[in-house]
Amino acid sequence: MSRNSQRGGSHIALAIIAAFVALALVVAAIIVWPRVSMRFQQPDDGANIAHSDAVVTPTHEPLSREASPAPDLSSEAKARRAVAAMSMDERVGQLVMAPLYAGSDPSVLWDLIANQHVGSVLIIGNWNDGVSSVRSATDAMQSYAPQSNRLLMTTDQEGGLVQHLRGPGFDAMPSAVEQGMMDVDQLRRSAAVWGAQLAQAGINVDLAPVLGTVTIDRMVNEPIGMLDRDFGLDADGNAWHGIAFIQGMRDAGIATSVKHYPGLGSVNGNTDFTADGILDVTTTLDGAEIGAFDTAIEQSDPGMVMMSLATYQAIDPNNPAVFSSTLIDGHLRGDLGYEGVVTSDSMSATALSGFSPDELGVRMVAAGGDLACVGALDYVQPILDGLKRRAASDPEFADKVTRSAQRVMTLKYEMGLAVES
Repeated sequence: MSRNSQRGGSHIALAIIAAFVALALVVAAIIVWPRVSMRFQQPDDGANIAHSDAVVTPTHEPLSREASPAPDLSSEAKARRAVAAMSMDERVGQLVMAPLYAGSDPSVLWDLIANQHVGSVLIIGNWNDGVSSVRSATDAMQSYAPQSNRLLMTTDQEGGLVQHLRGPGFDAMPSAVEQGMMDVDQLRRSAAVWGAQLAQAGINVDLAPVLGTVTIDRMVNEPIGMLDRDFGLDADGNAWHGIAFIQGMRDAGIATSVKHYPGLGSVNGNTDFTADGILDVTTTLDGAEIGAFDTAIEQSDPGMVMMSLATYQAIDPNNPAVFSSTLIDGHLRGDLGYEGVVTSDSMSATALSGFSPDELGVRMVAAGGDLACVGALDYVQPILDGLKRRAASDPEFADKVTRSAQRVMTLKYEMGLAVES
């Protein structure tokens, strides 16, 4: 036999052997695999296993691919995320409203807005040149703020003697007493018109309506009655006319601030100009006067509540309302569940002249307030500095600053002034 024949025979023999080995492996797999696979199967409850091998059960739950939870897109959640990304100085800036008086160049606020993060502006004084003049100023100031966090642009546009914006494009608004003579549907429609005019001017918050109920002679009630700033009705009538005003402004995209909580209708002195005659000895937490505010807050959820600078003997005799945790944290936040922005009346008012300017914002925030409204420009820096120093030295106070900044930012997200990047 030749070498090639021998090799061919060897190759055939090897192929036959390999085939038998492969067949044996297949047979073994067929016999063994079911028994092996059964060791990793969980038996049905109550099933009897009819073989002698022990069944091995998994020691952990099978892996699953669950969908990730959808992100929380509520205004509150957006605000929490935005504030978490801010420095403490940026958070403090959101708690201050700086004034721009008629005749002032908007650039006087550039540093406060661009570098110190002030998040709100008060348009104040006699702006008599109409919508276009106001719009030029508000546009300039908005350009100083980040695109993702625009300014709350506020003014006092109550009507009658308290109407800061006049001229072409602004109606001459009737006084609040005259508004109180309208039915609520008519008032809501009128407020929507006035609100649309504010929007054209770049204003997004009207610091109105006044919900104080005058309980004494109108001619000695300097802050409200003498100026016809109330609706001239009883507490219930004031509440429902206030609600109509709030709803009308909201129809035009304008937020509002009810004021001056819990009411200035029972004092003689005007807190803007005096520290005398501003002790209210009759208003109580369960009385009709505060009830007008509480009804409006519960029924219409205004963007802001402005605190009075008067002191209320039957509620908190030791603090003006703006510094009263009894009123803010206790009643507004606790009893009513109000989580909107609590702002102050002007912190540069004479009623607070006994306090150092750098204490004003600190006392307000410590009591549960959020936004320091400032009527005098030279007060803004001391208020900012006081808040920053206290936040740097007191972690509990820093937490309050953070919570207040979240409330301000929530309002901005609700109004479309802030956007997530």
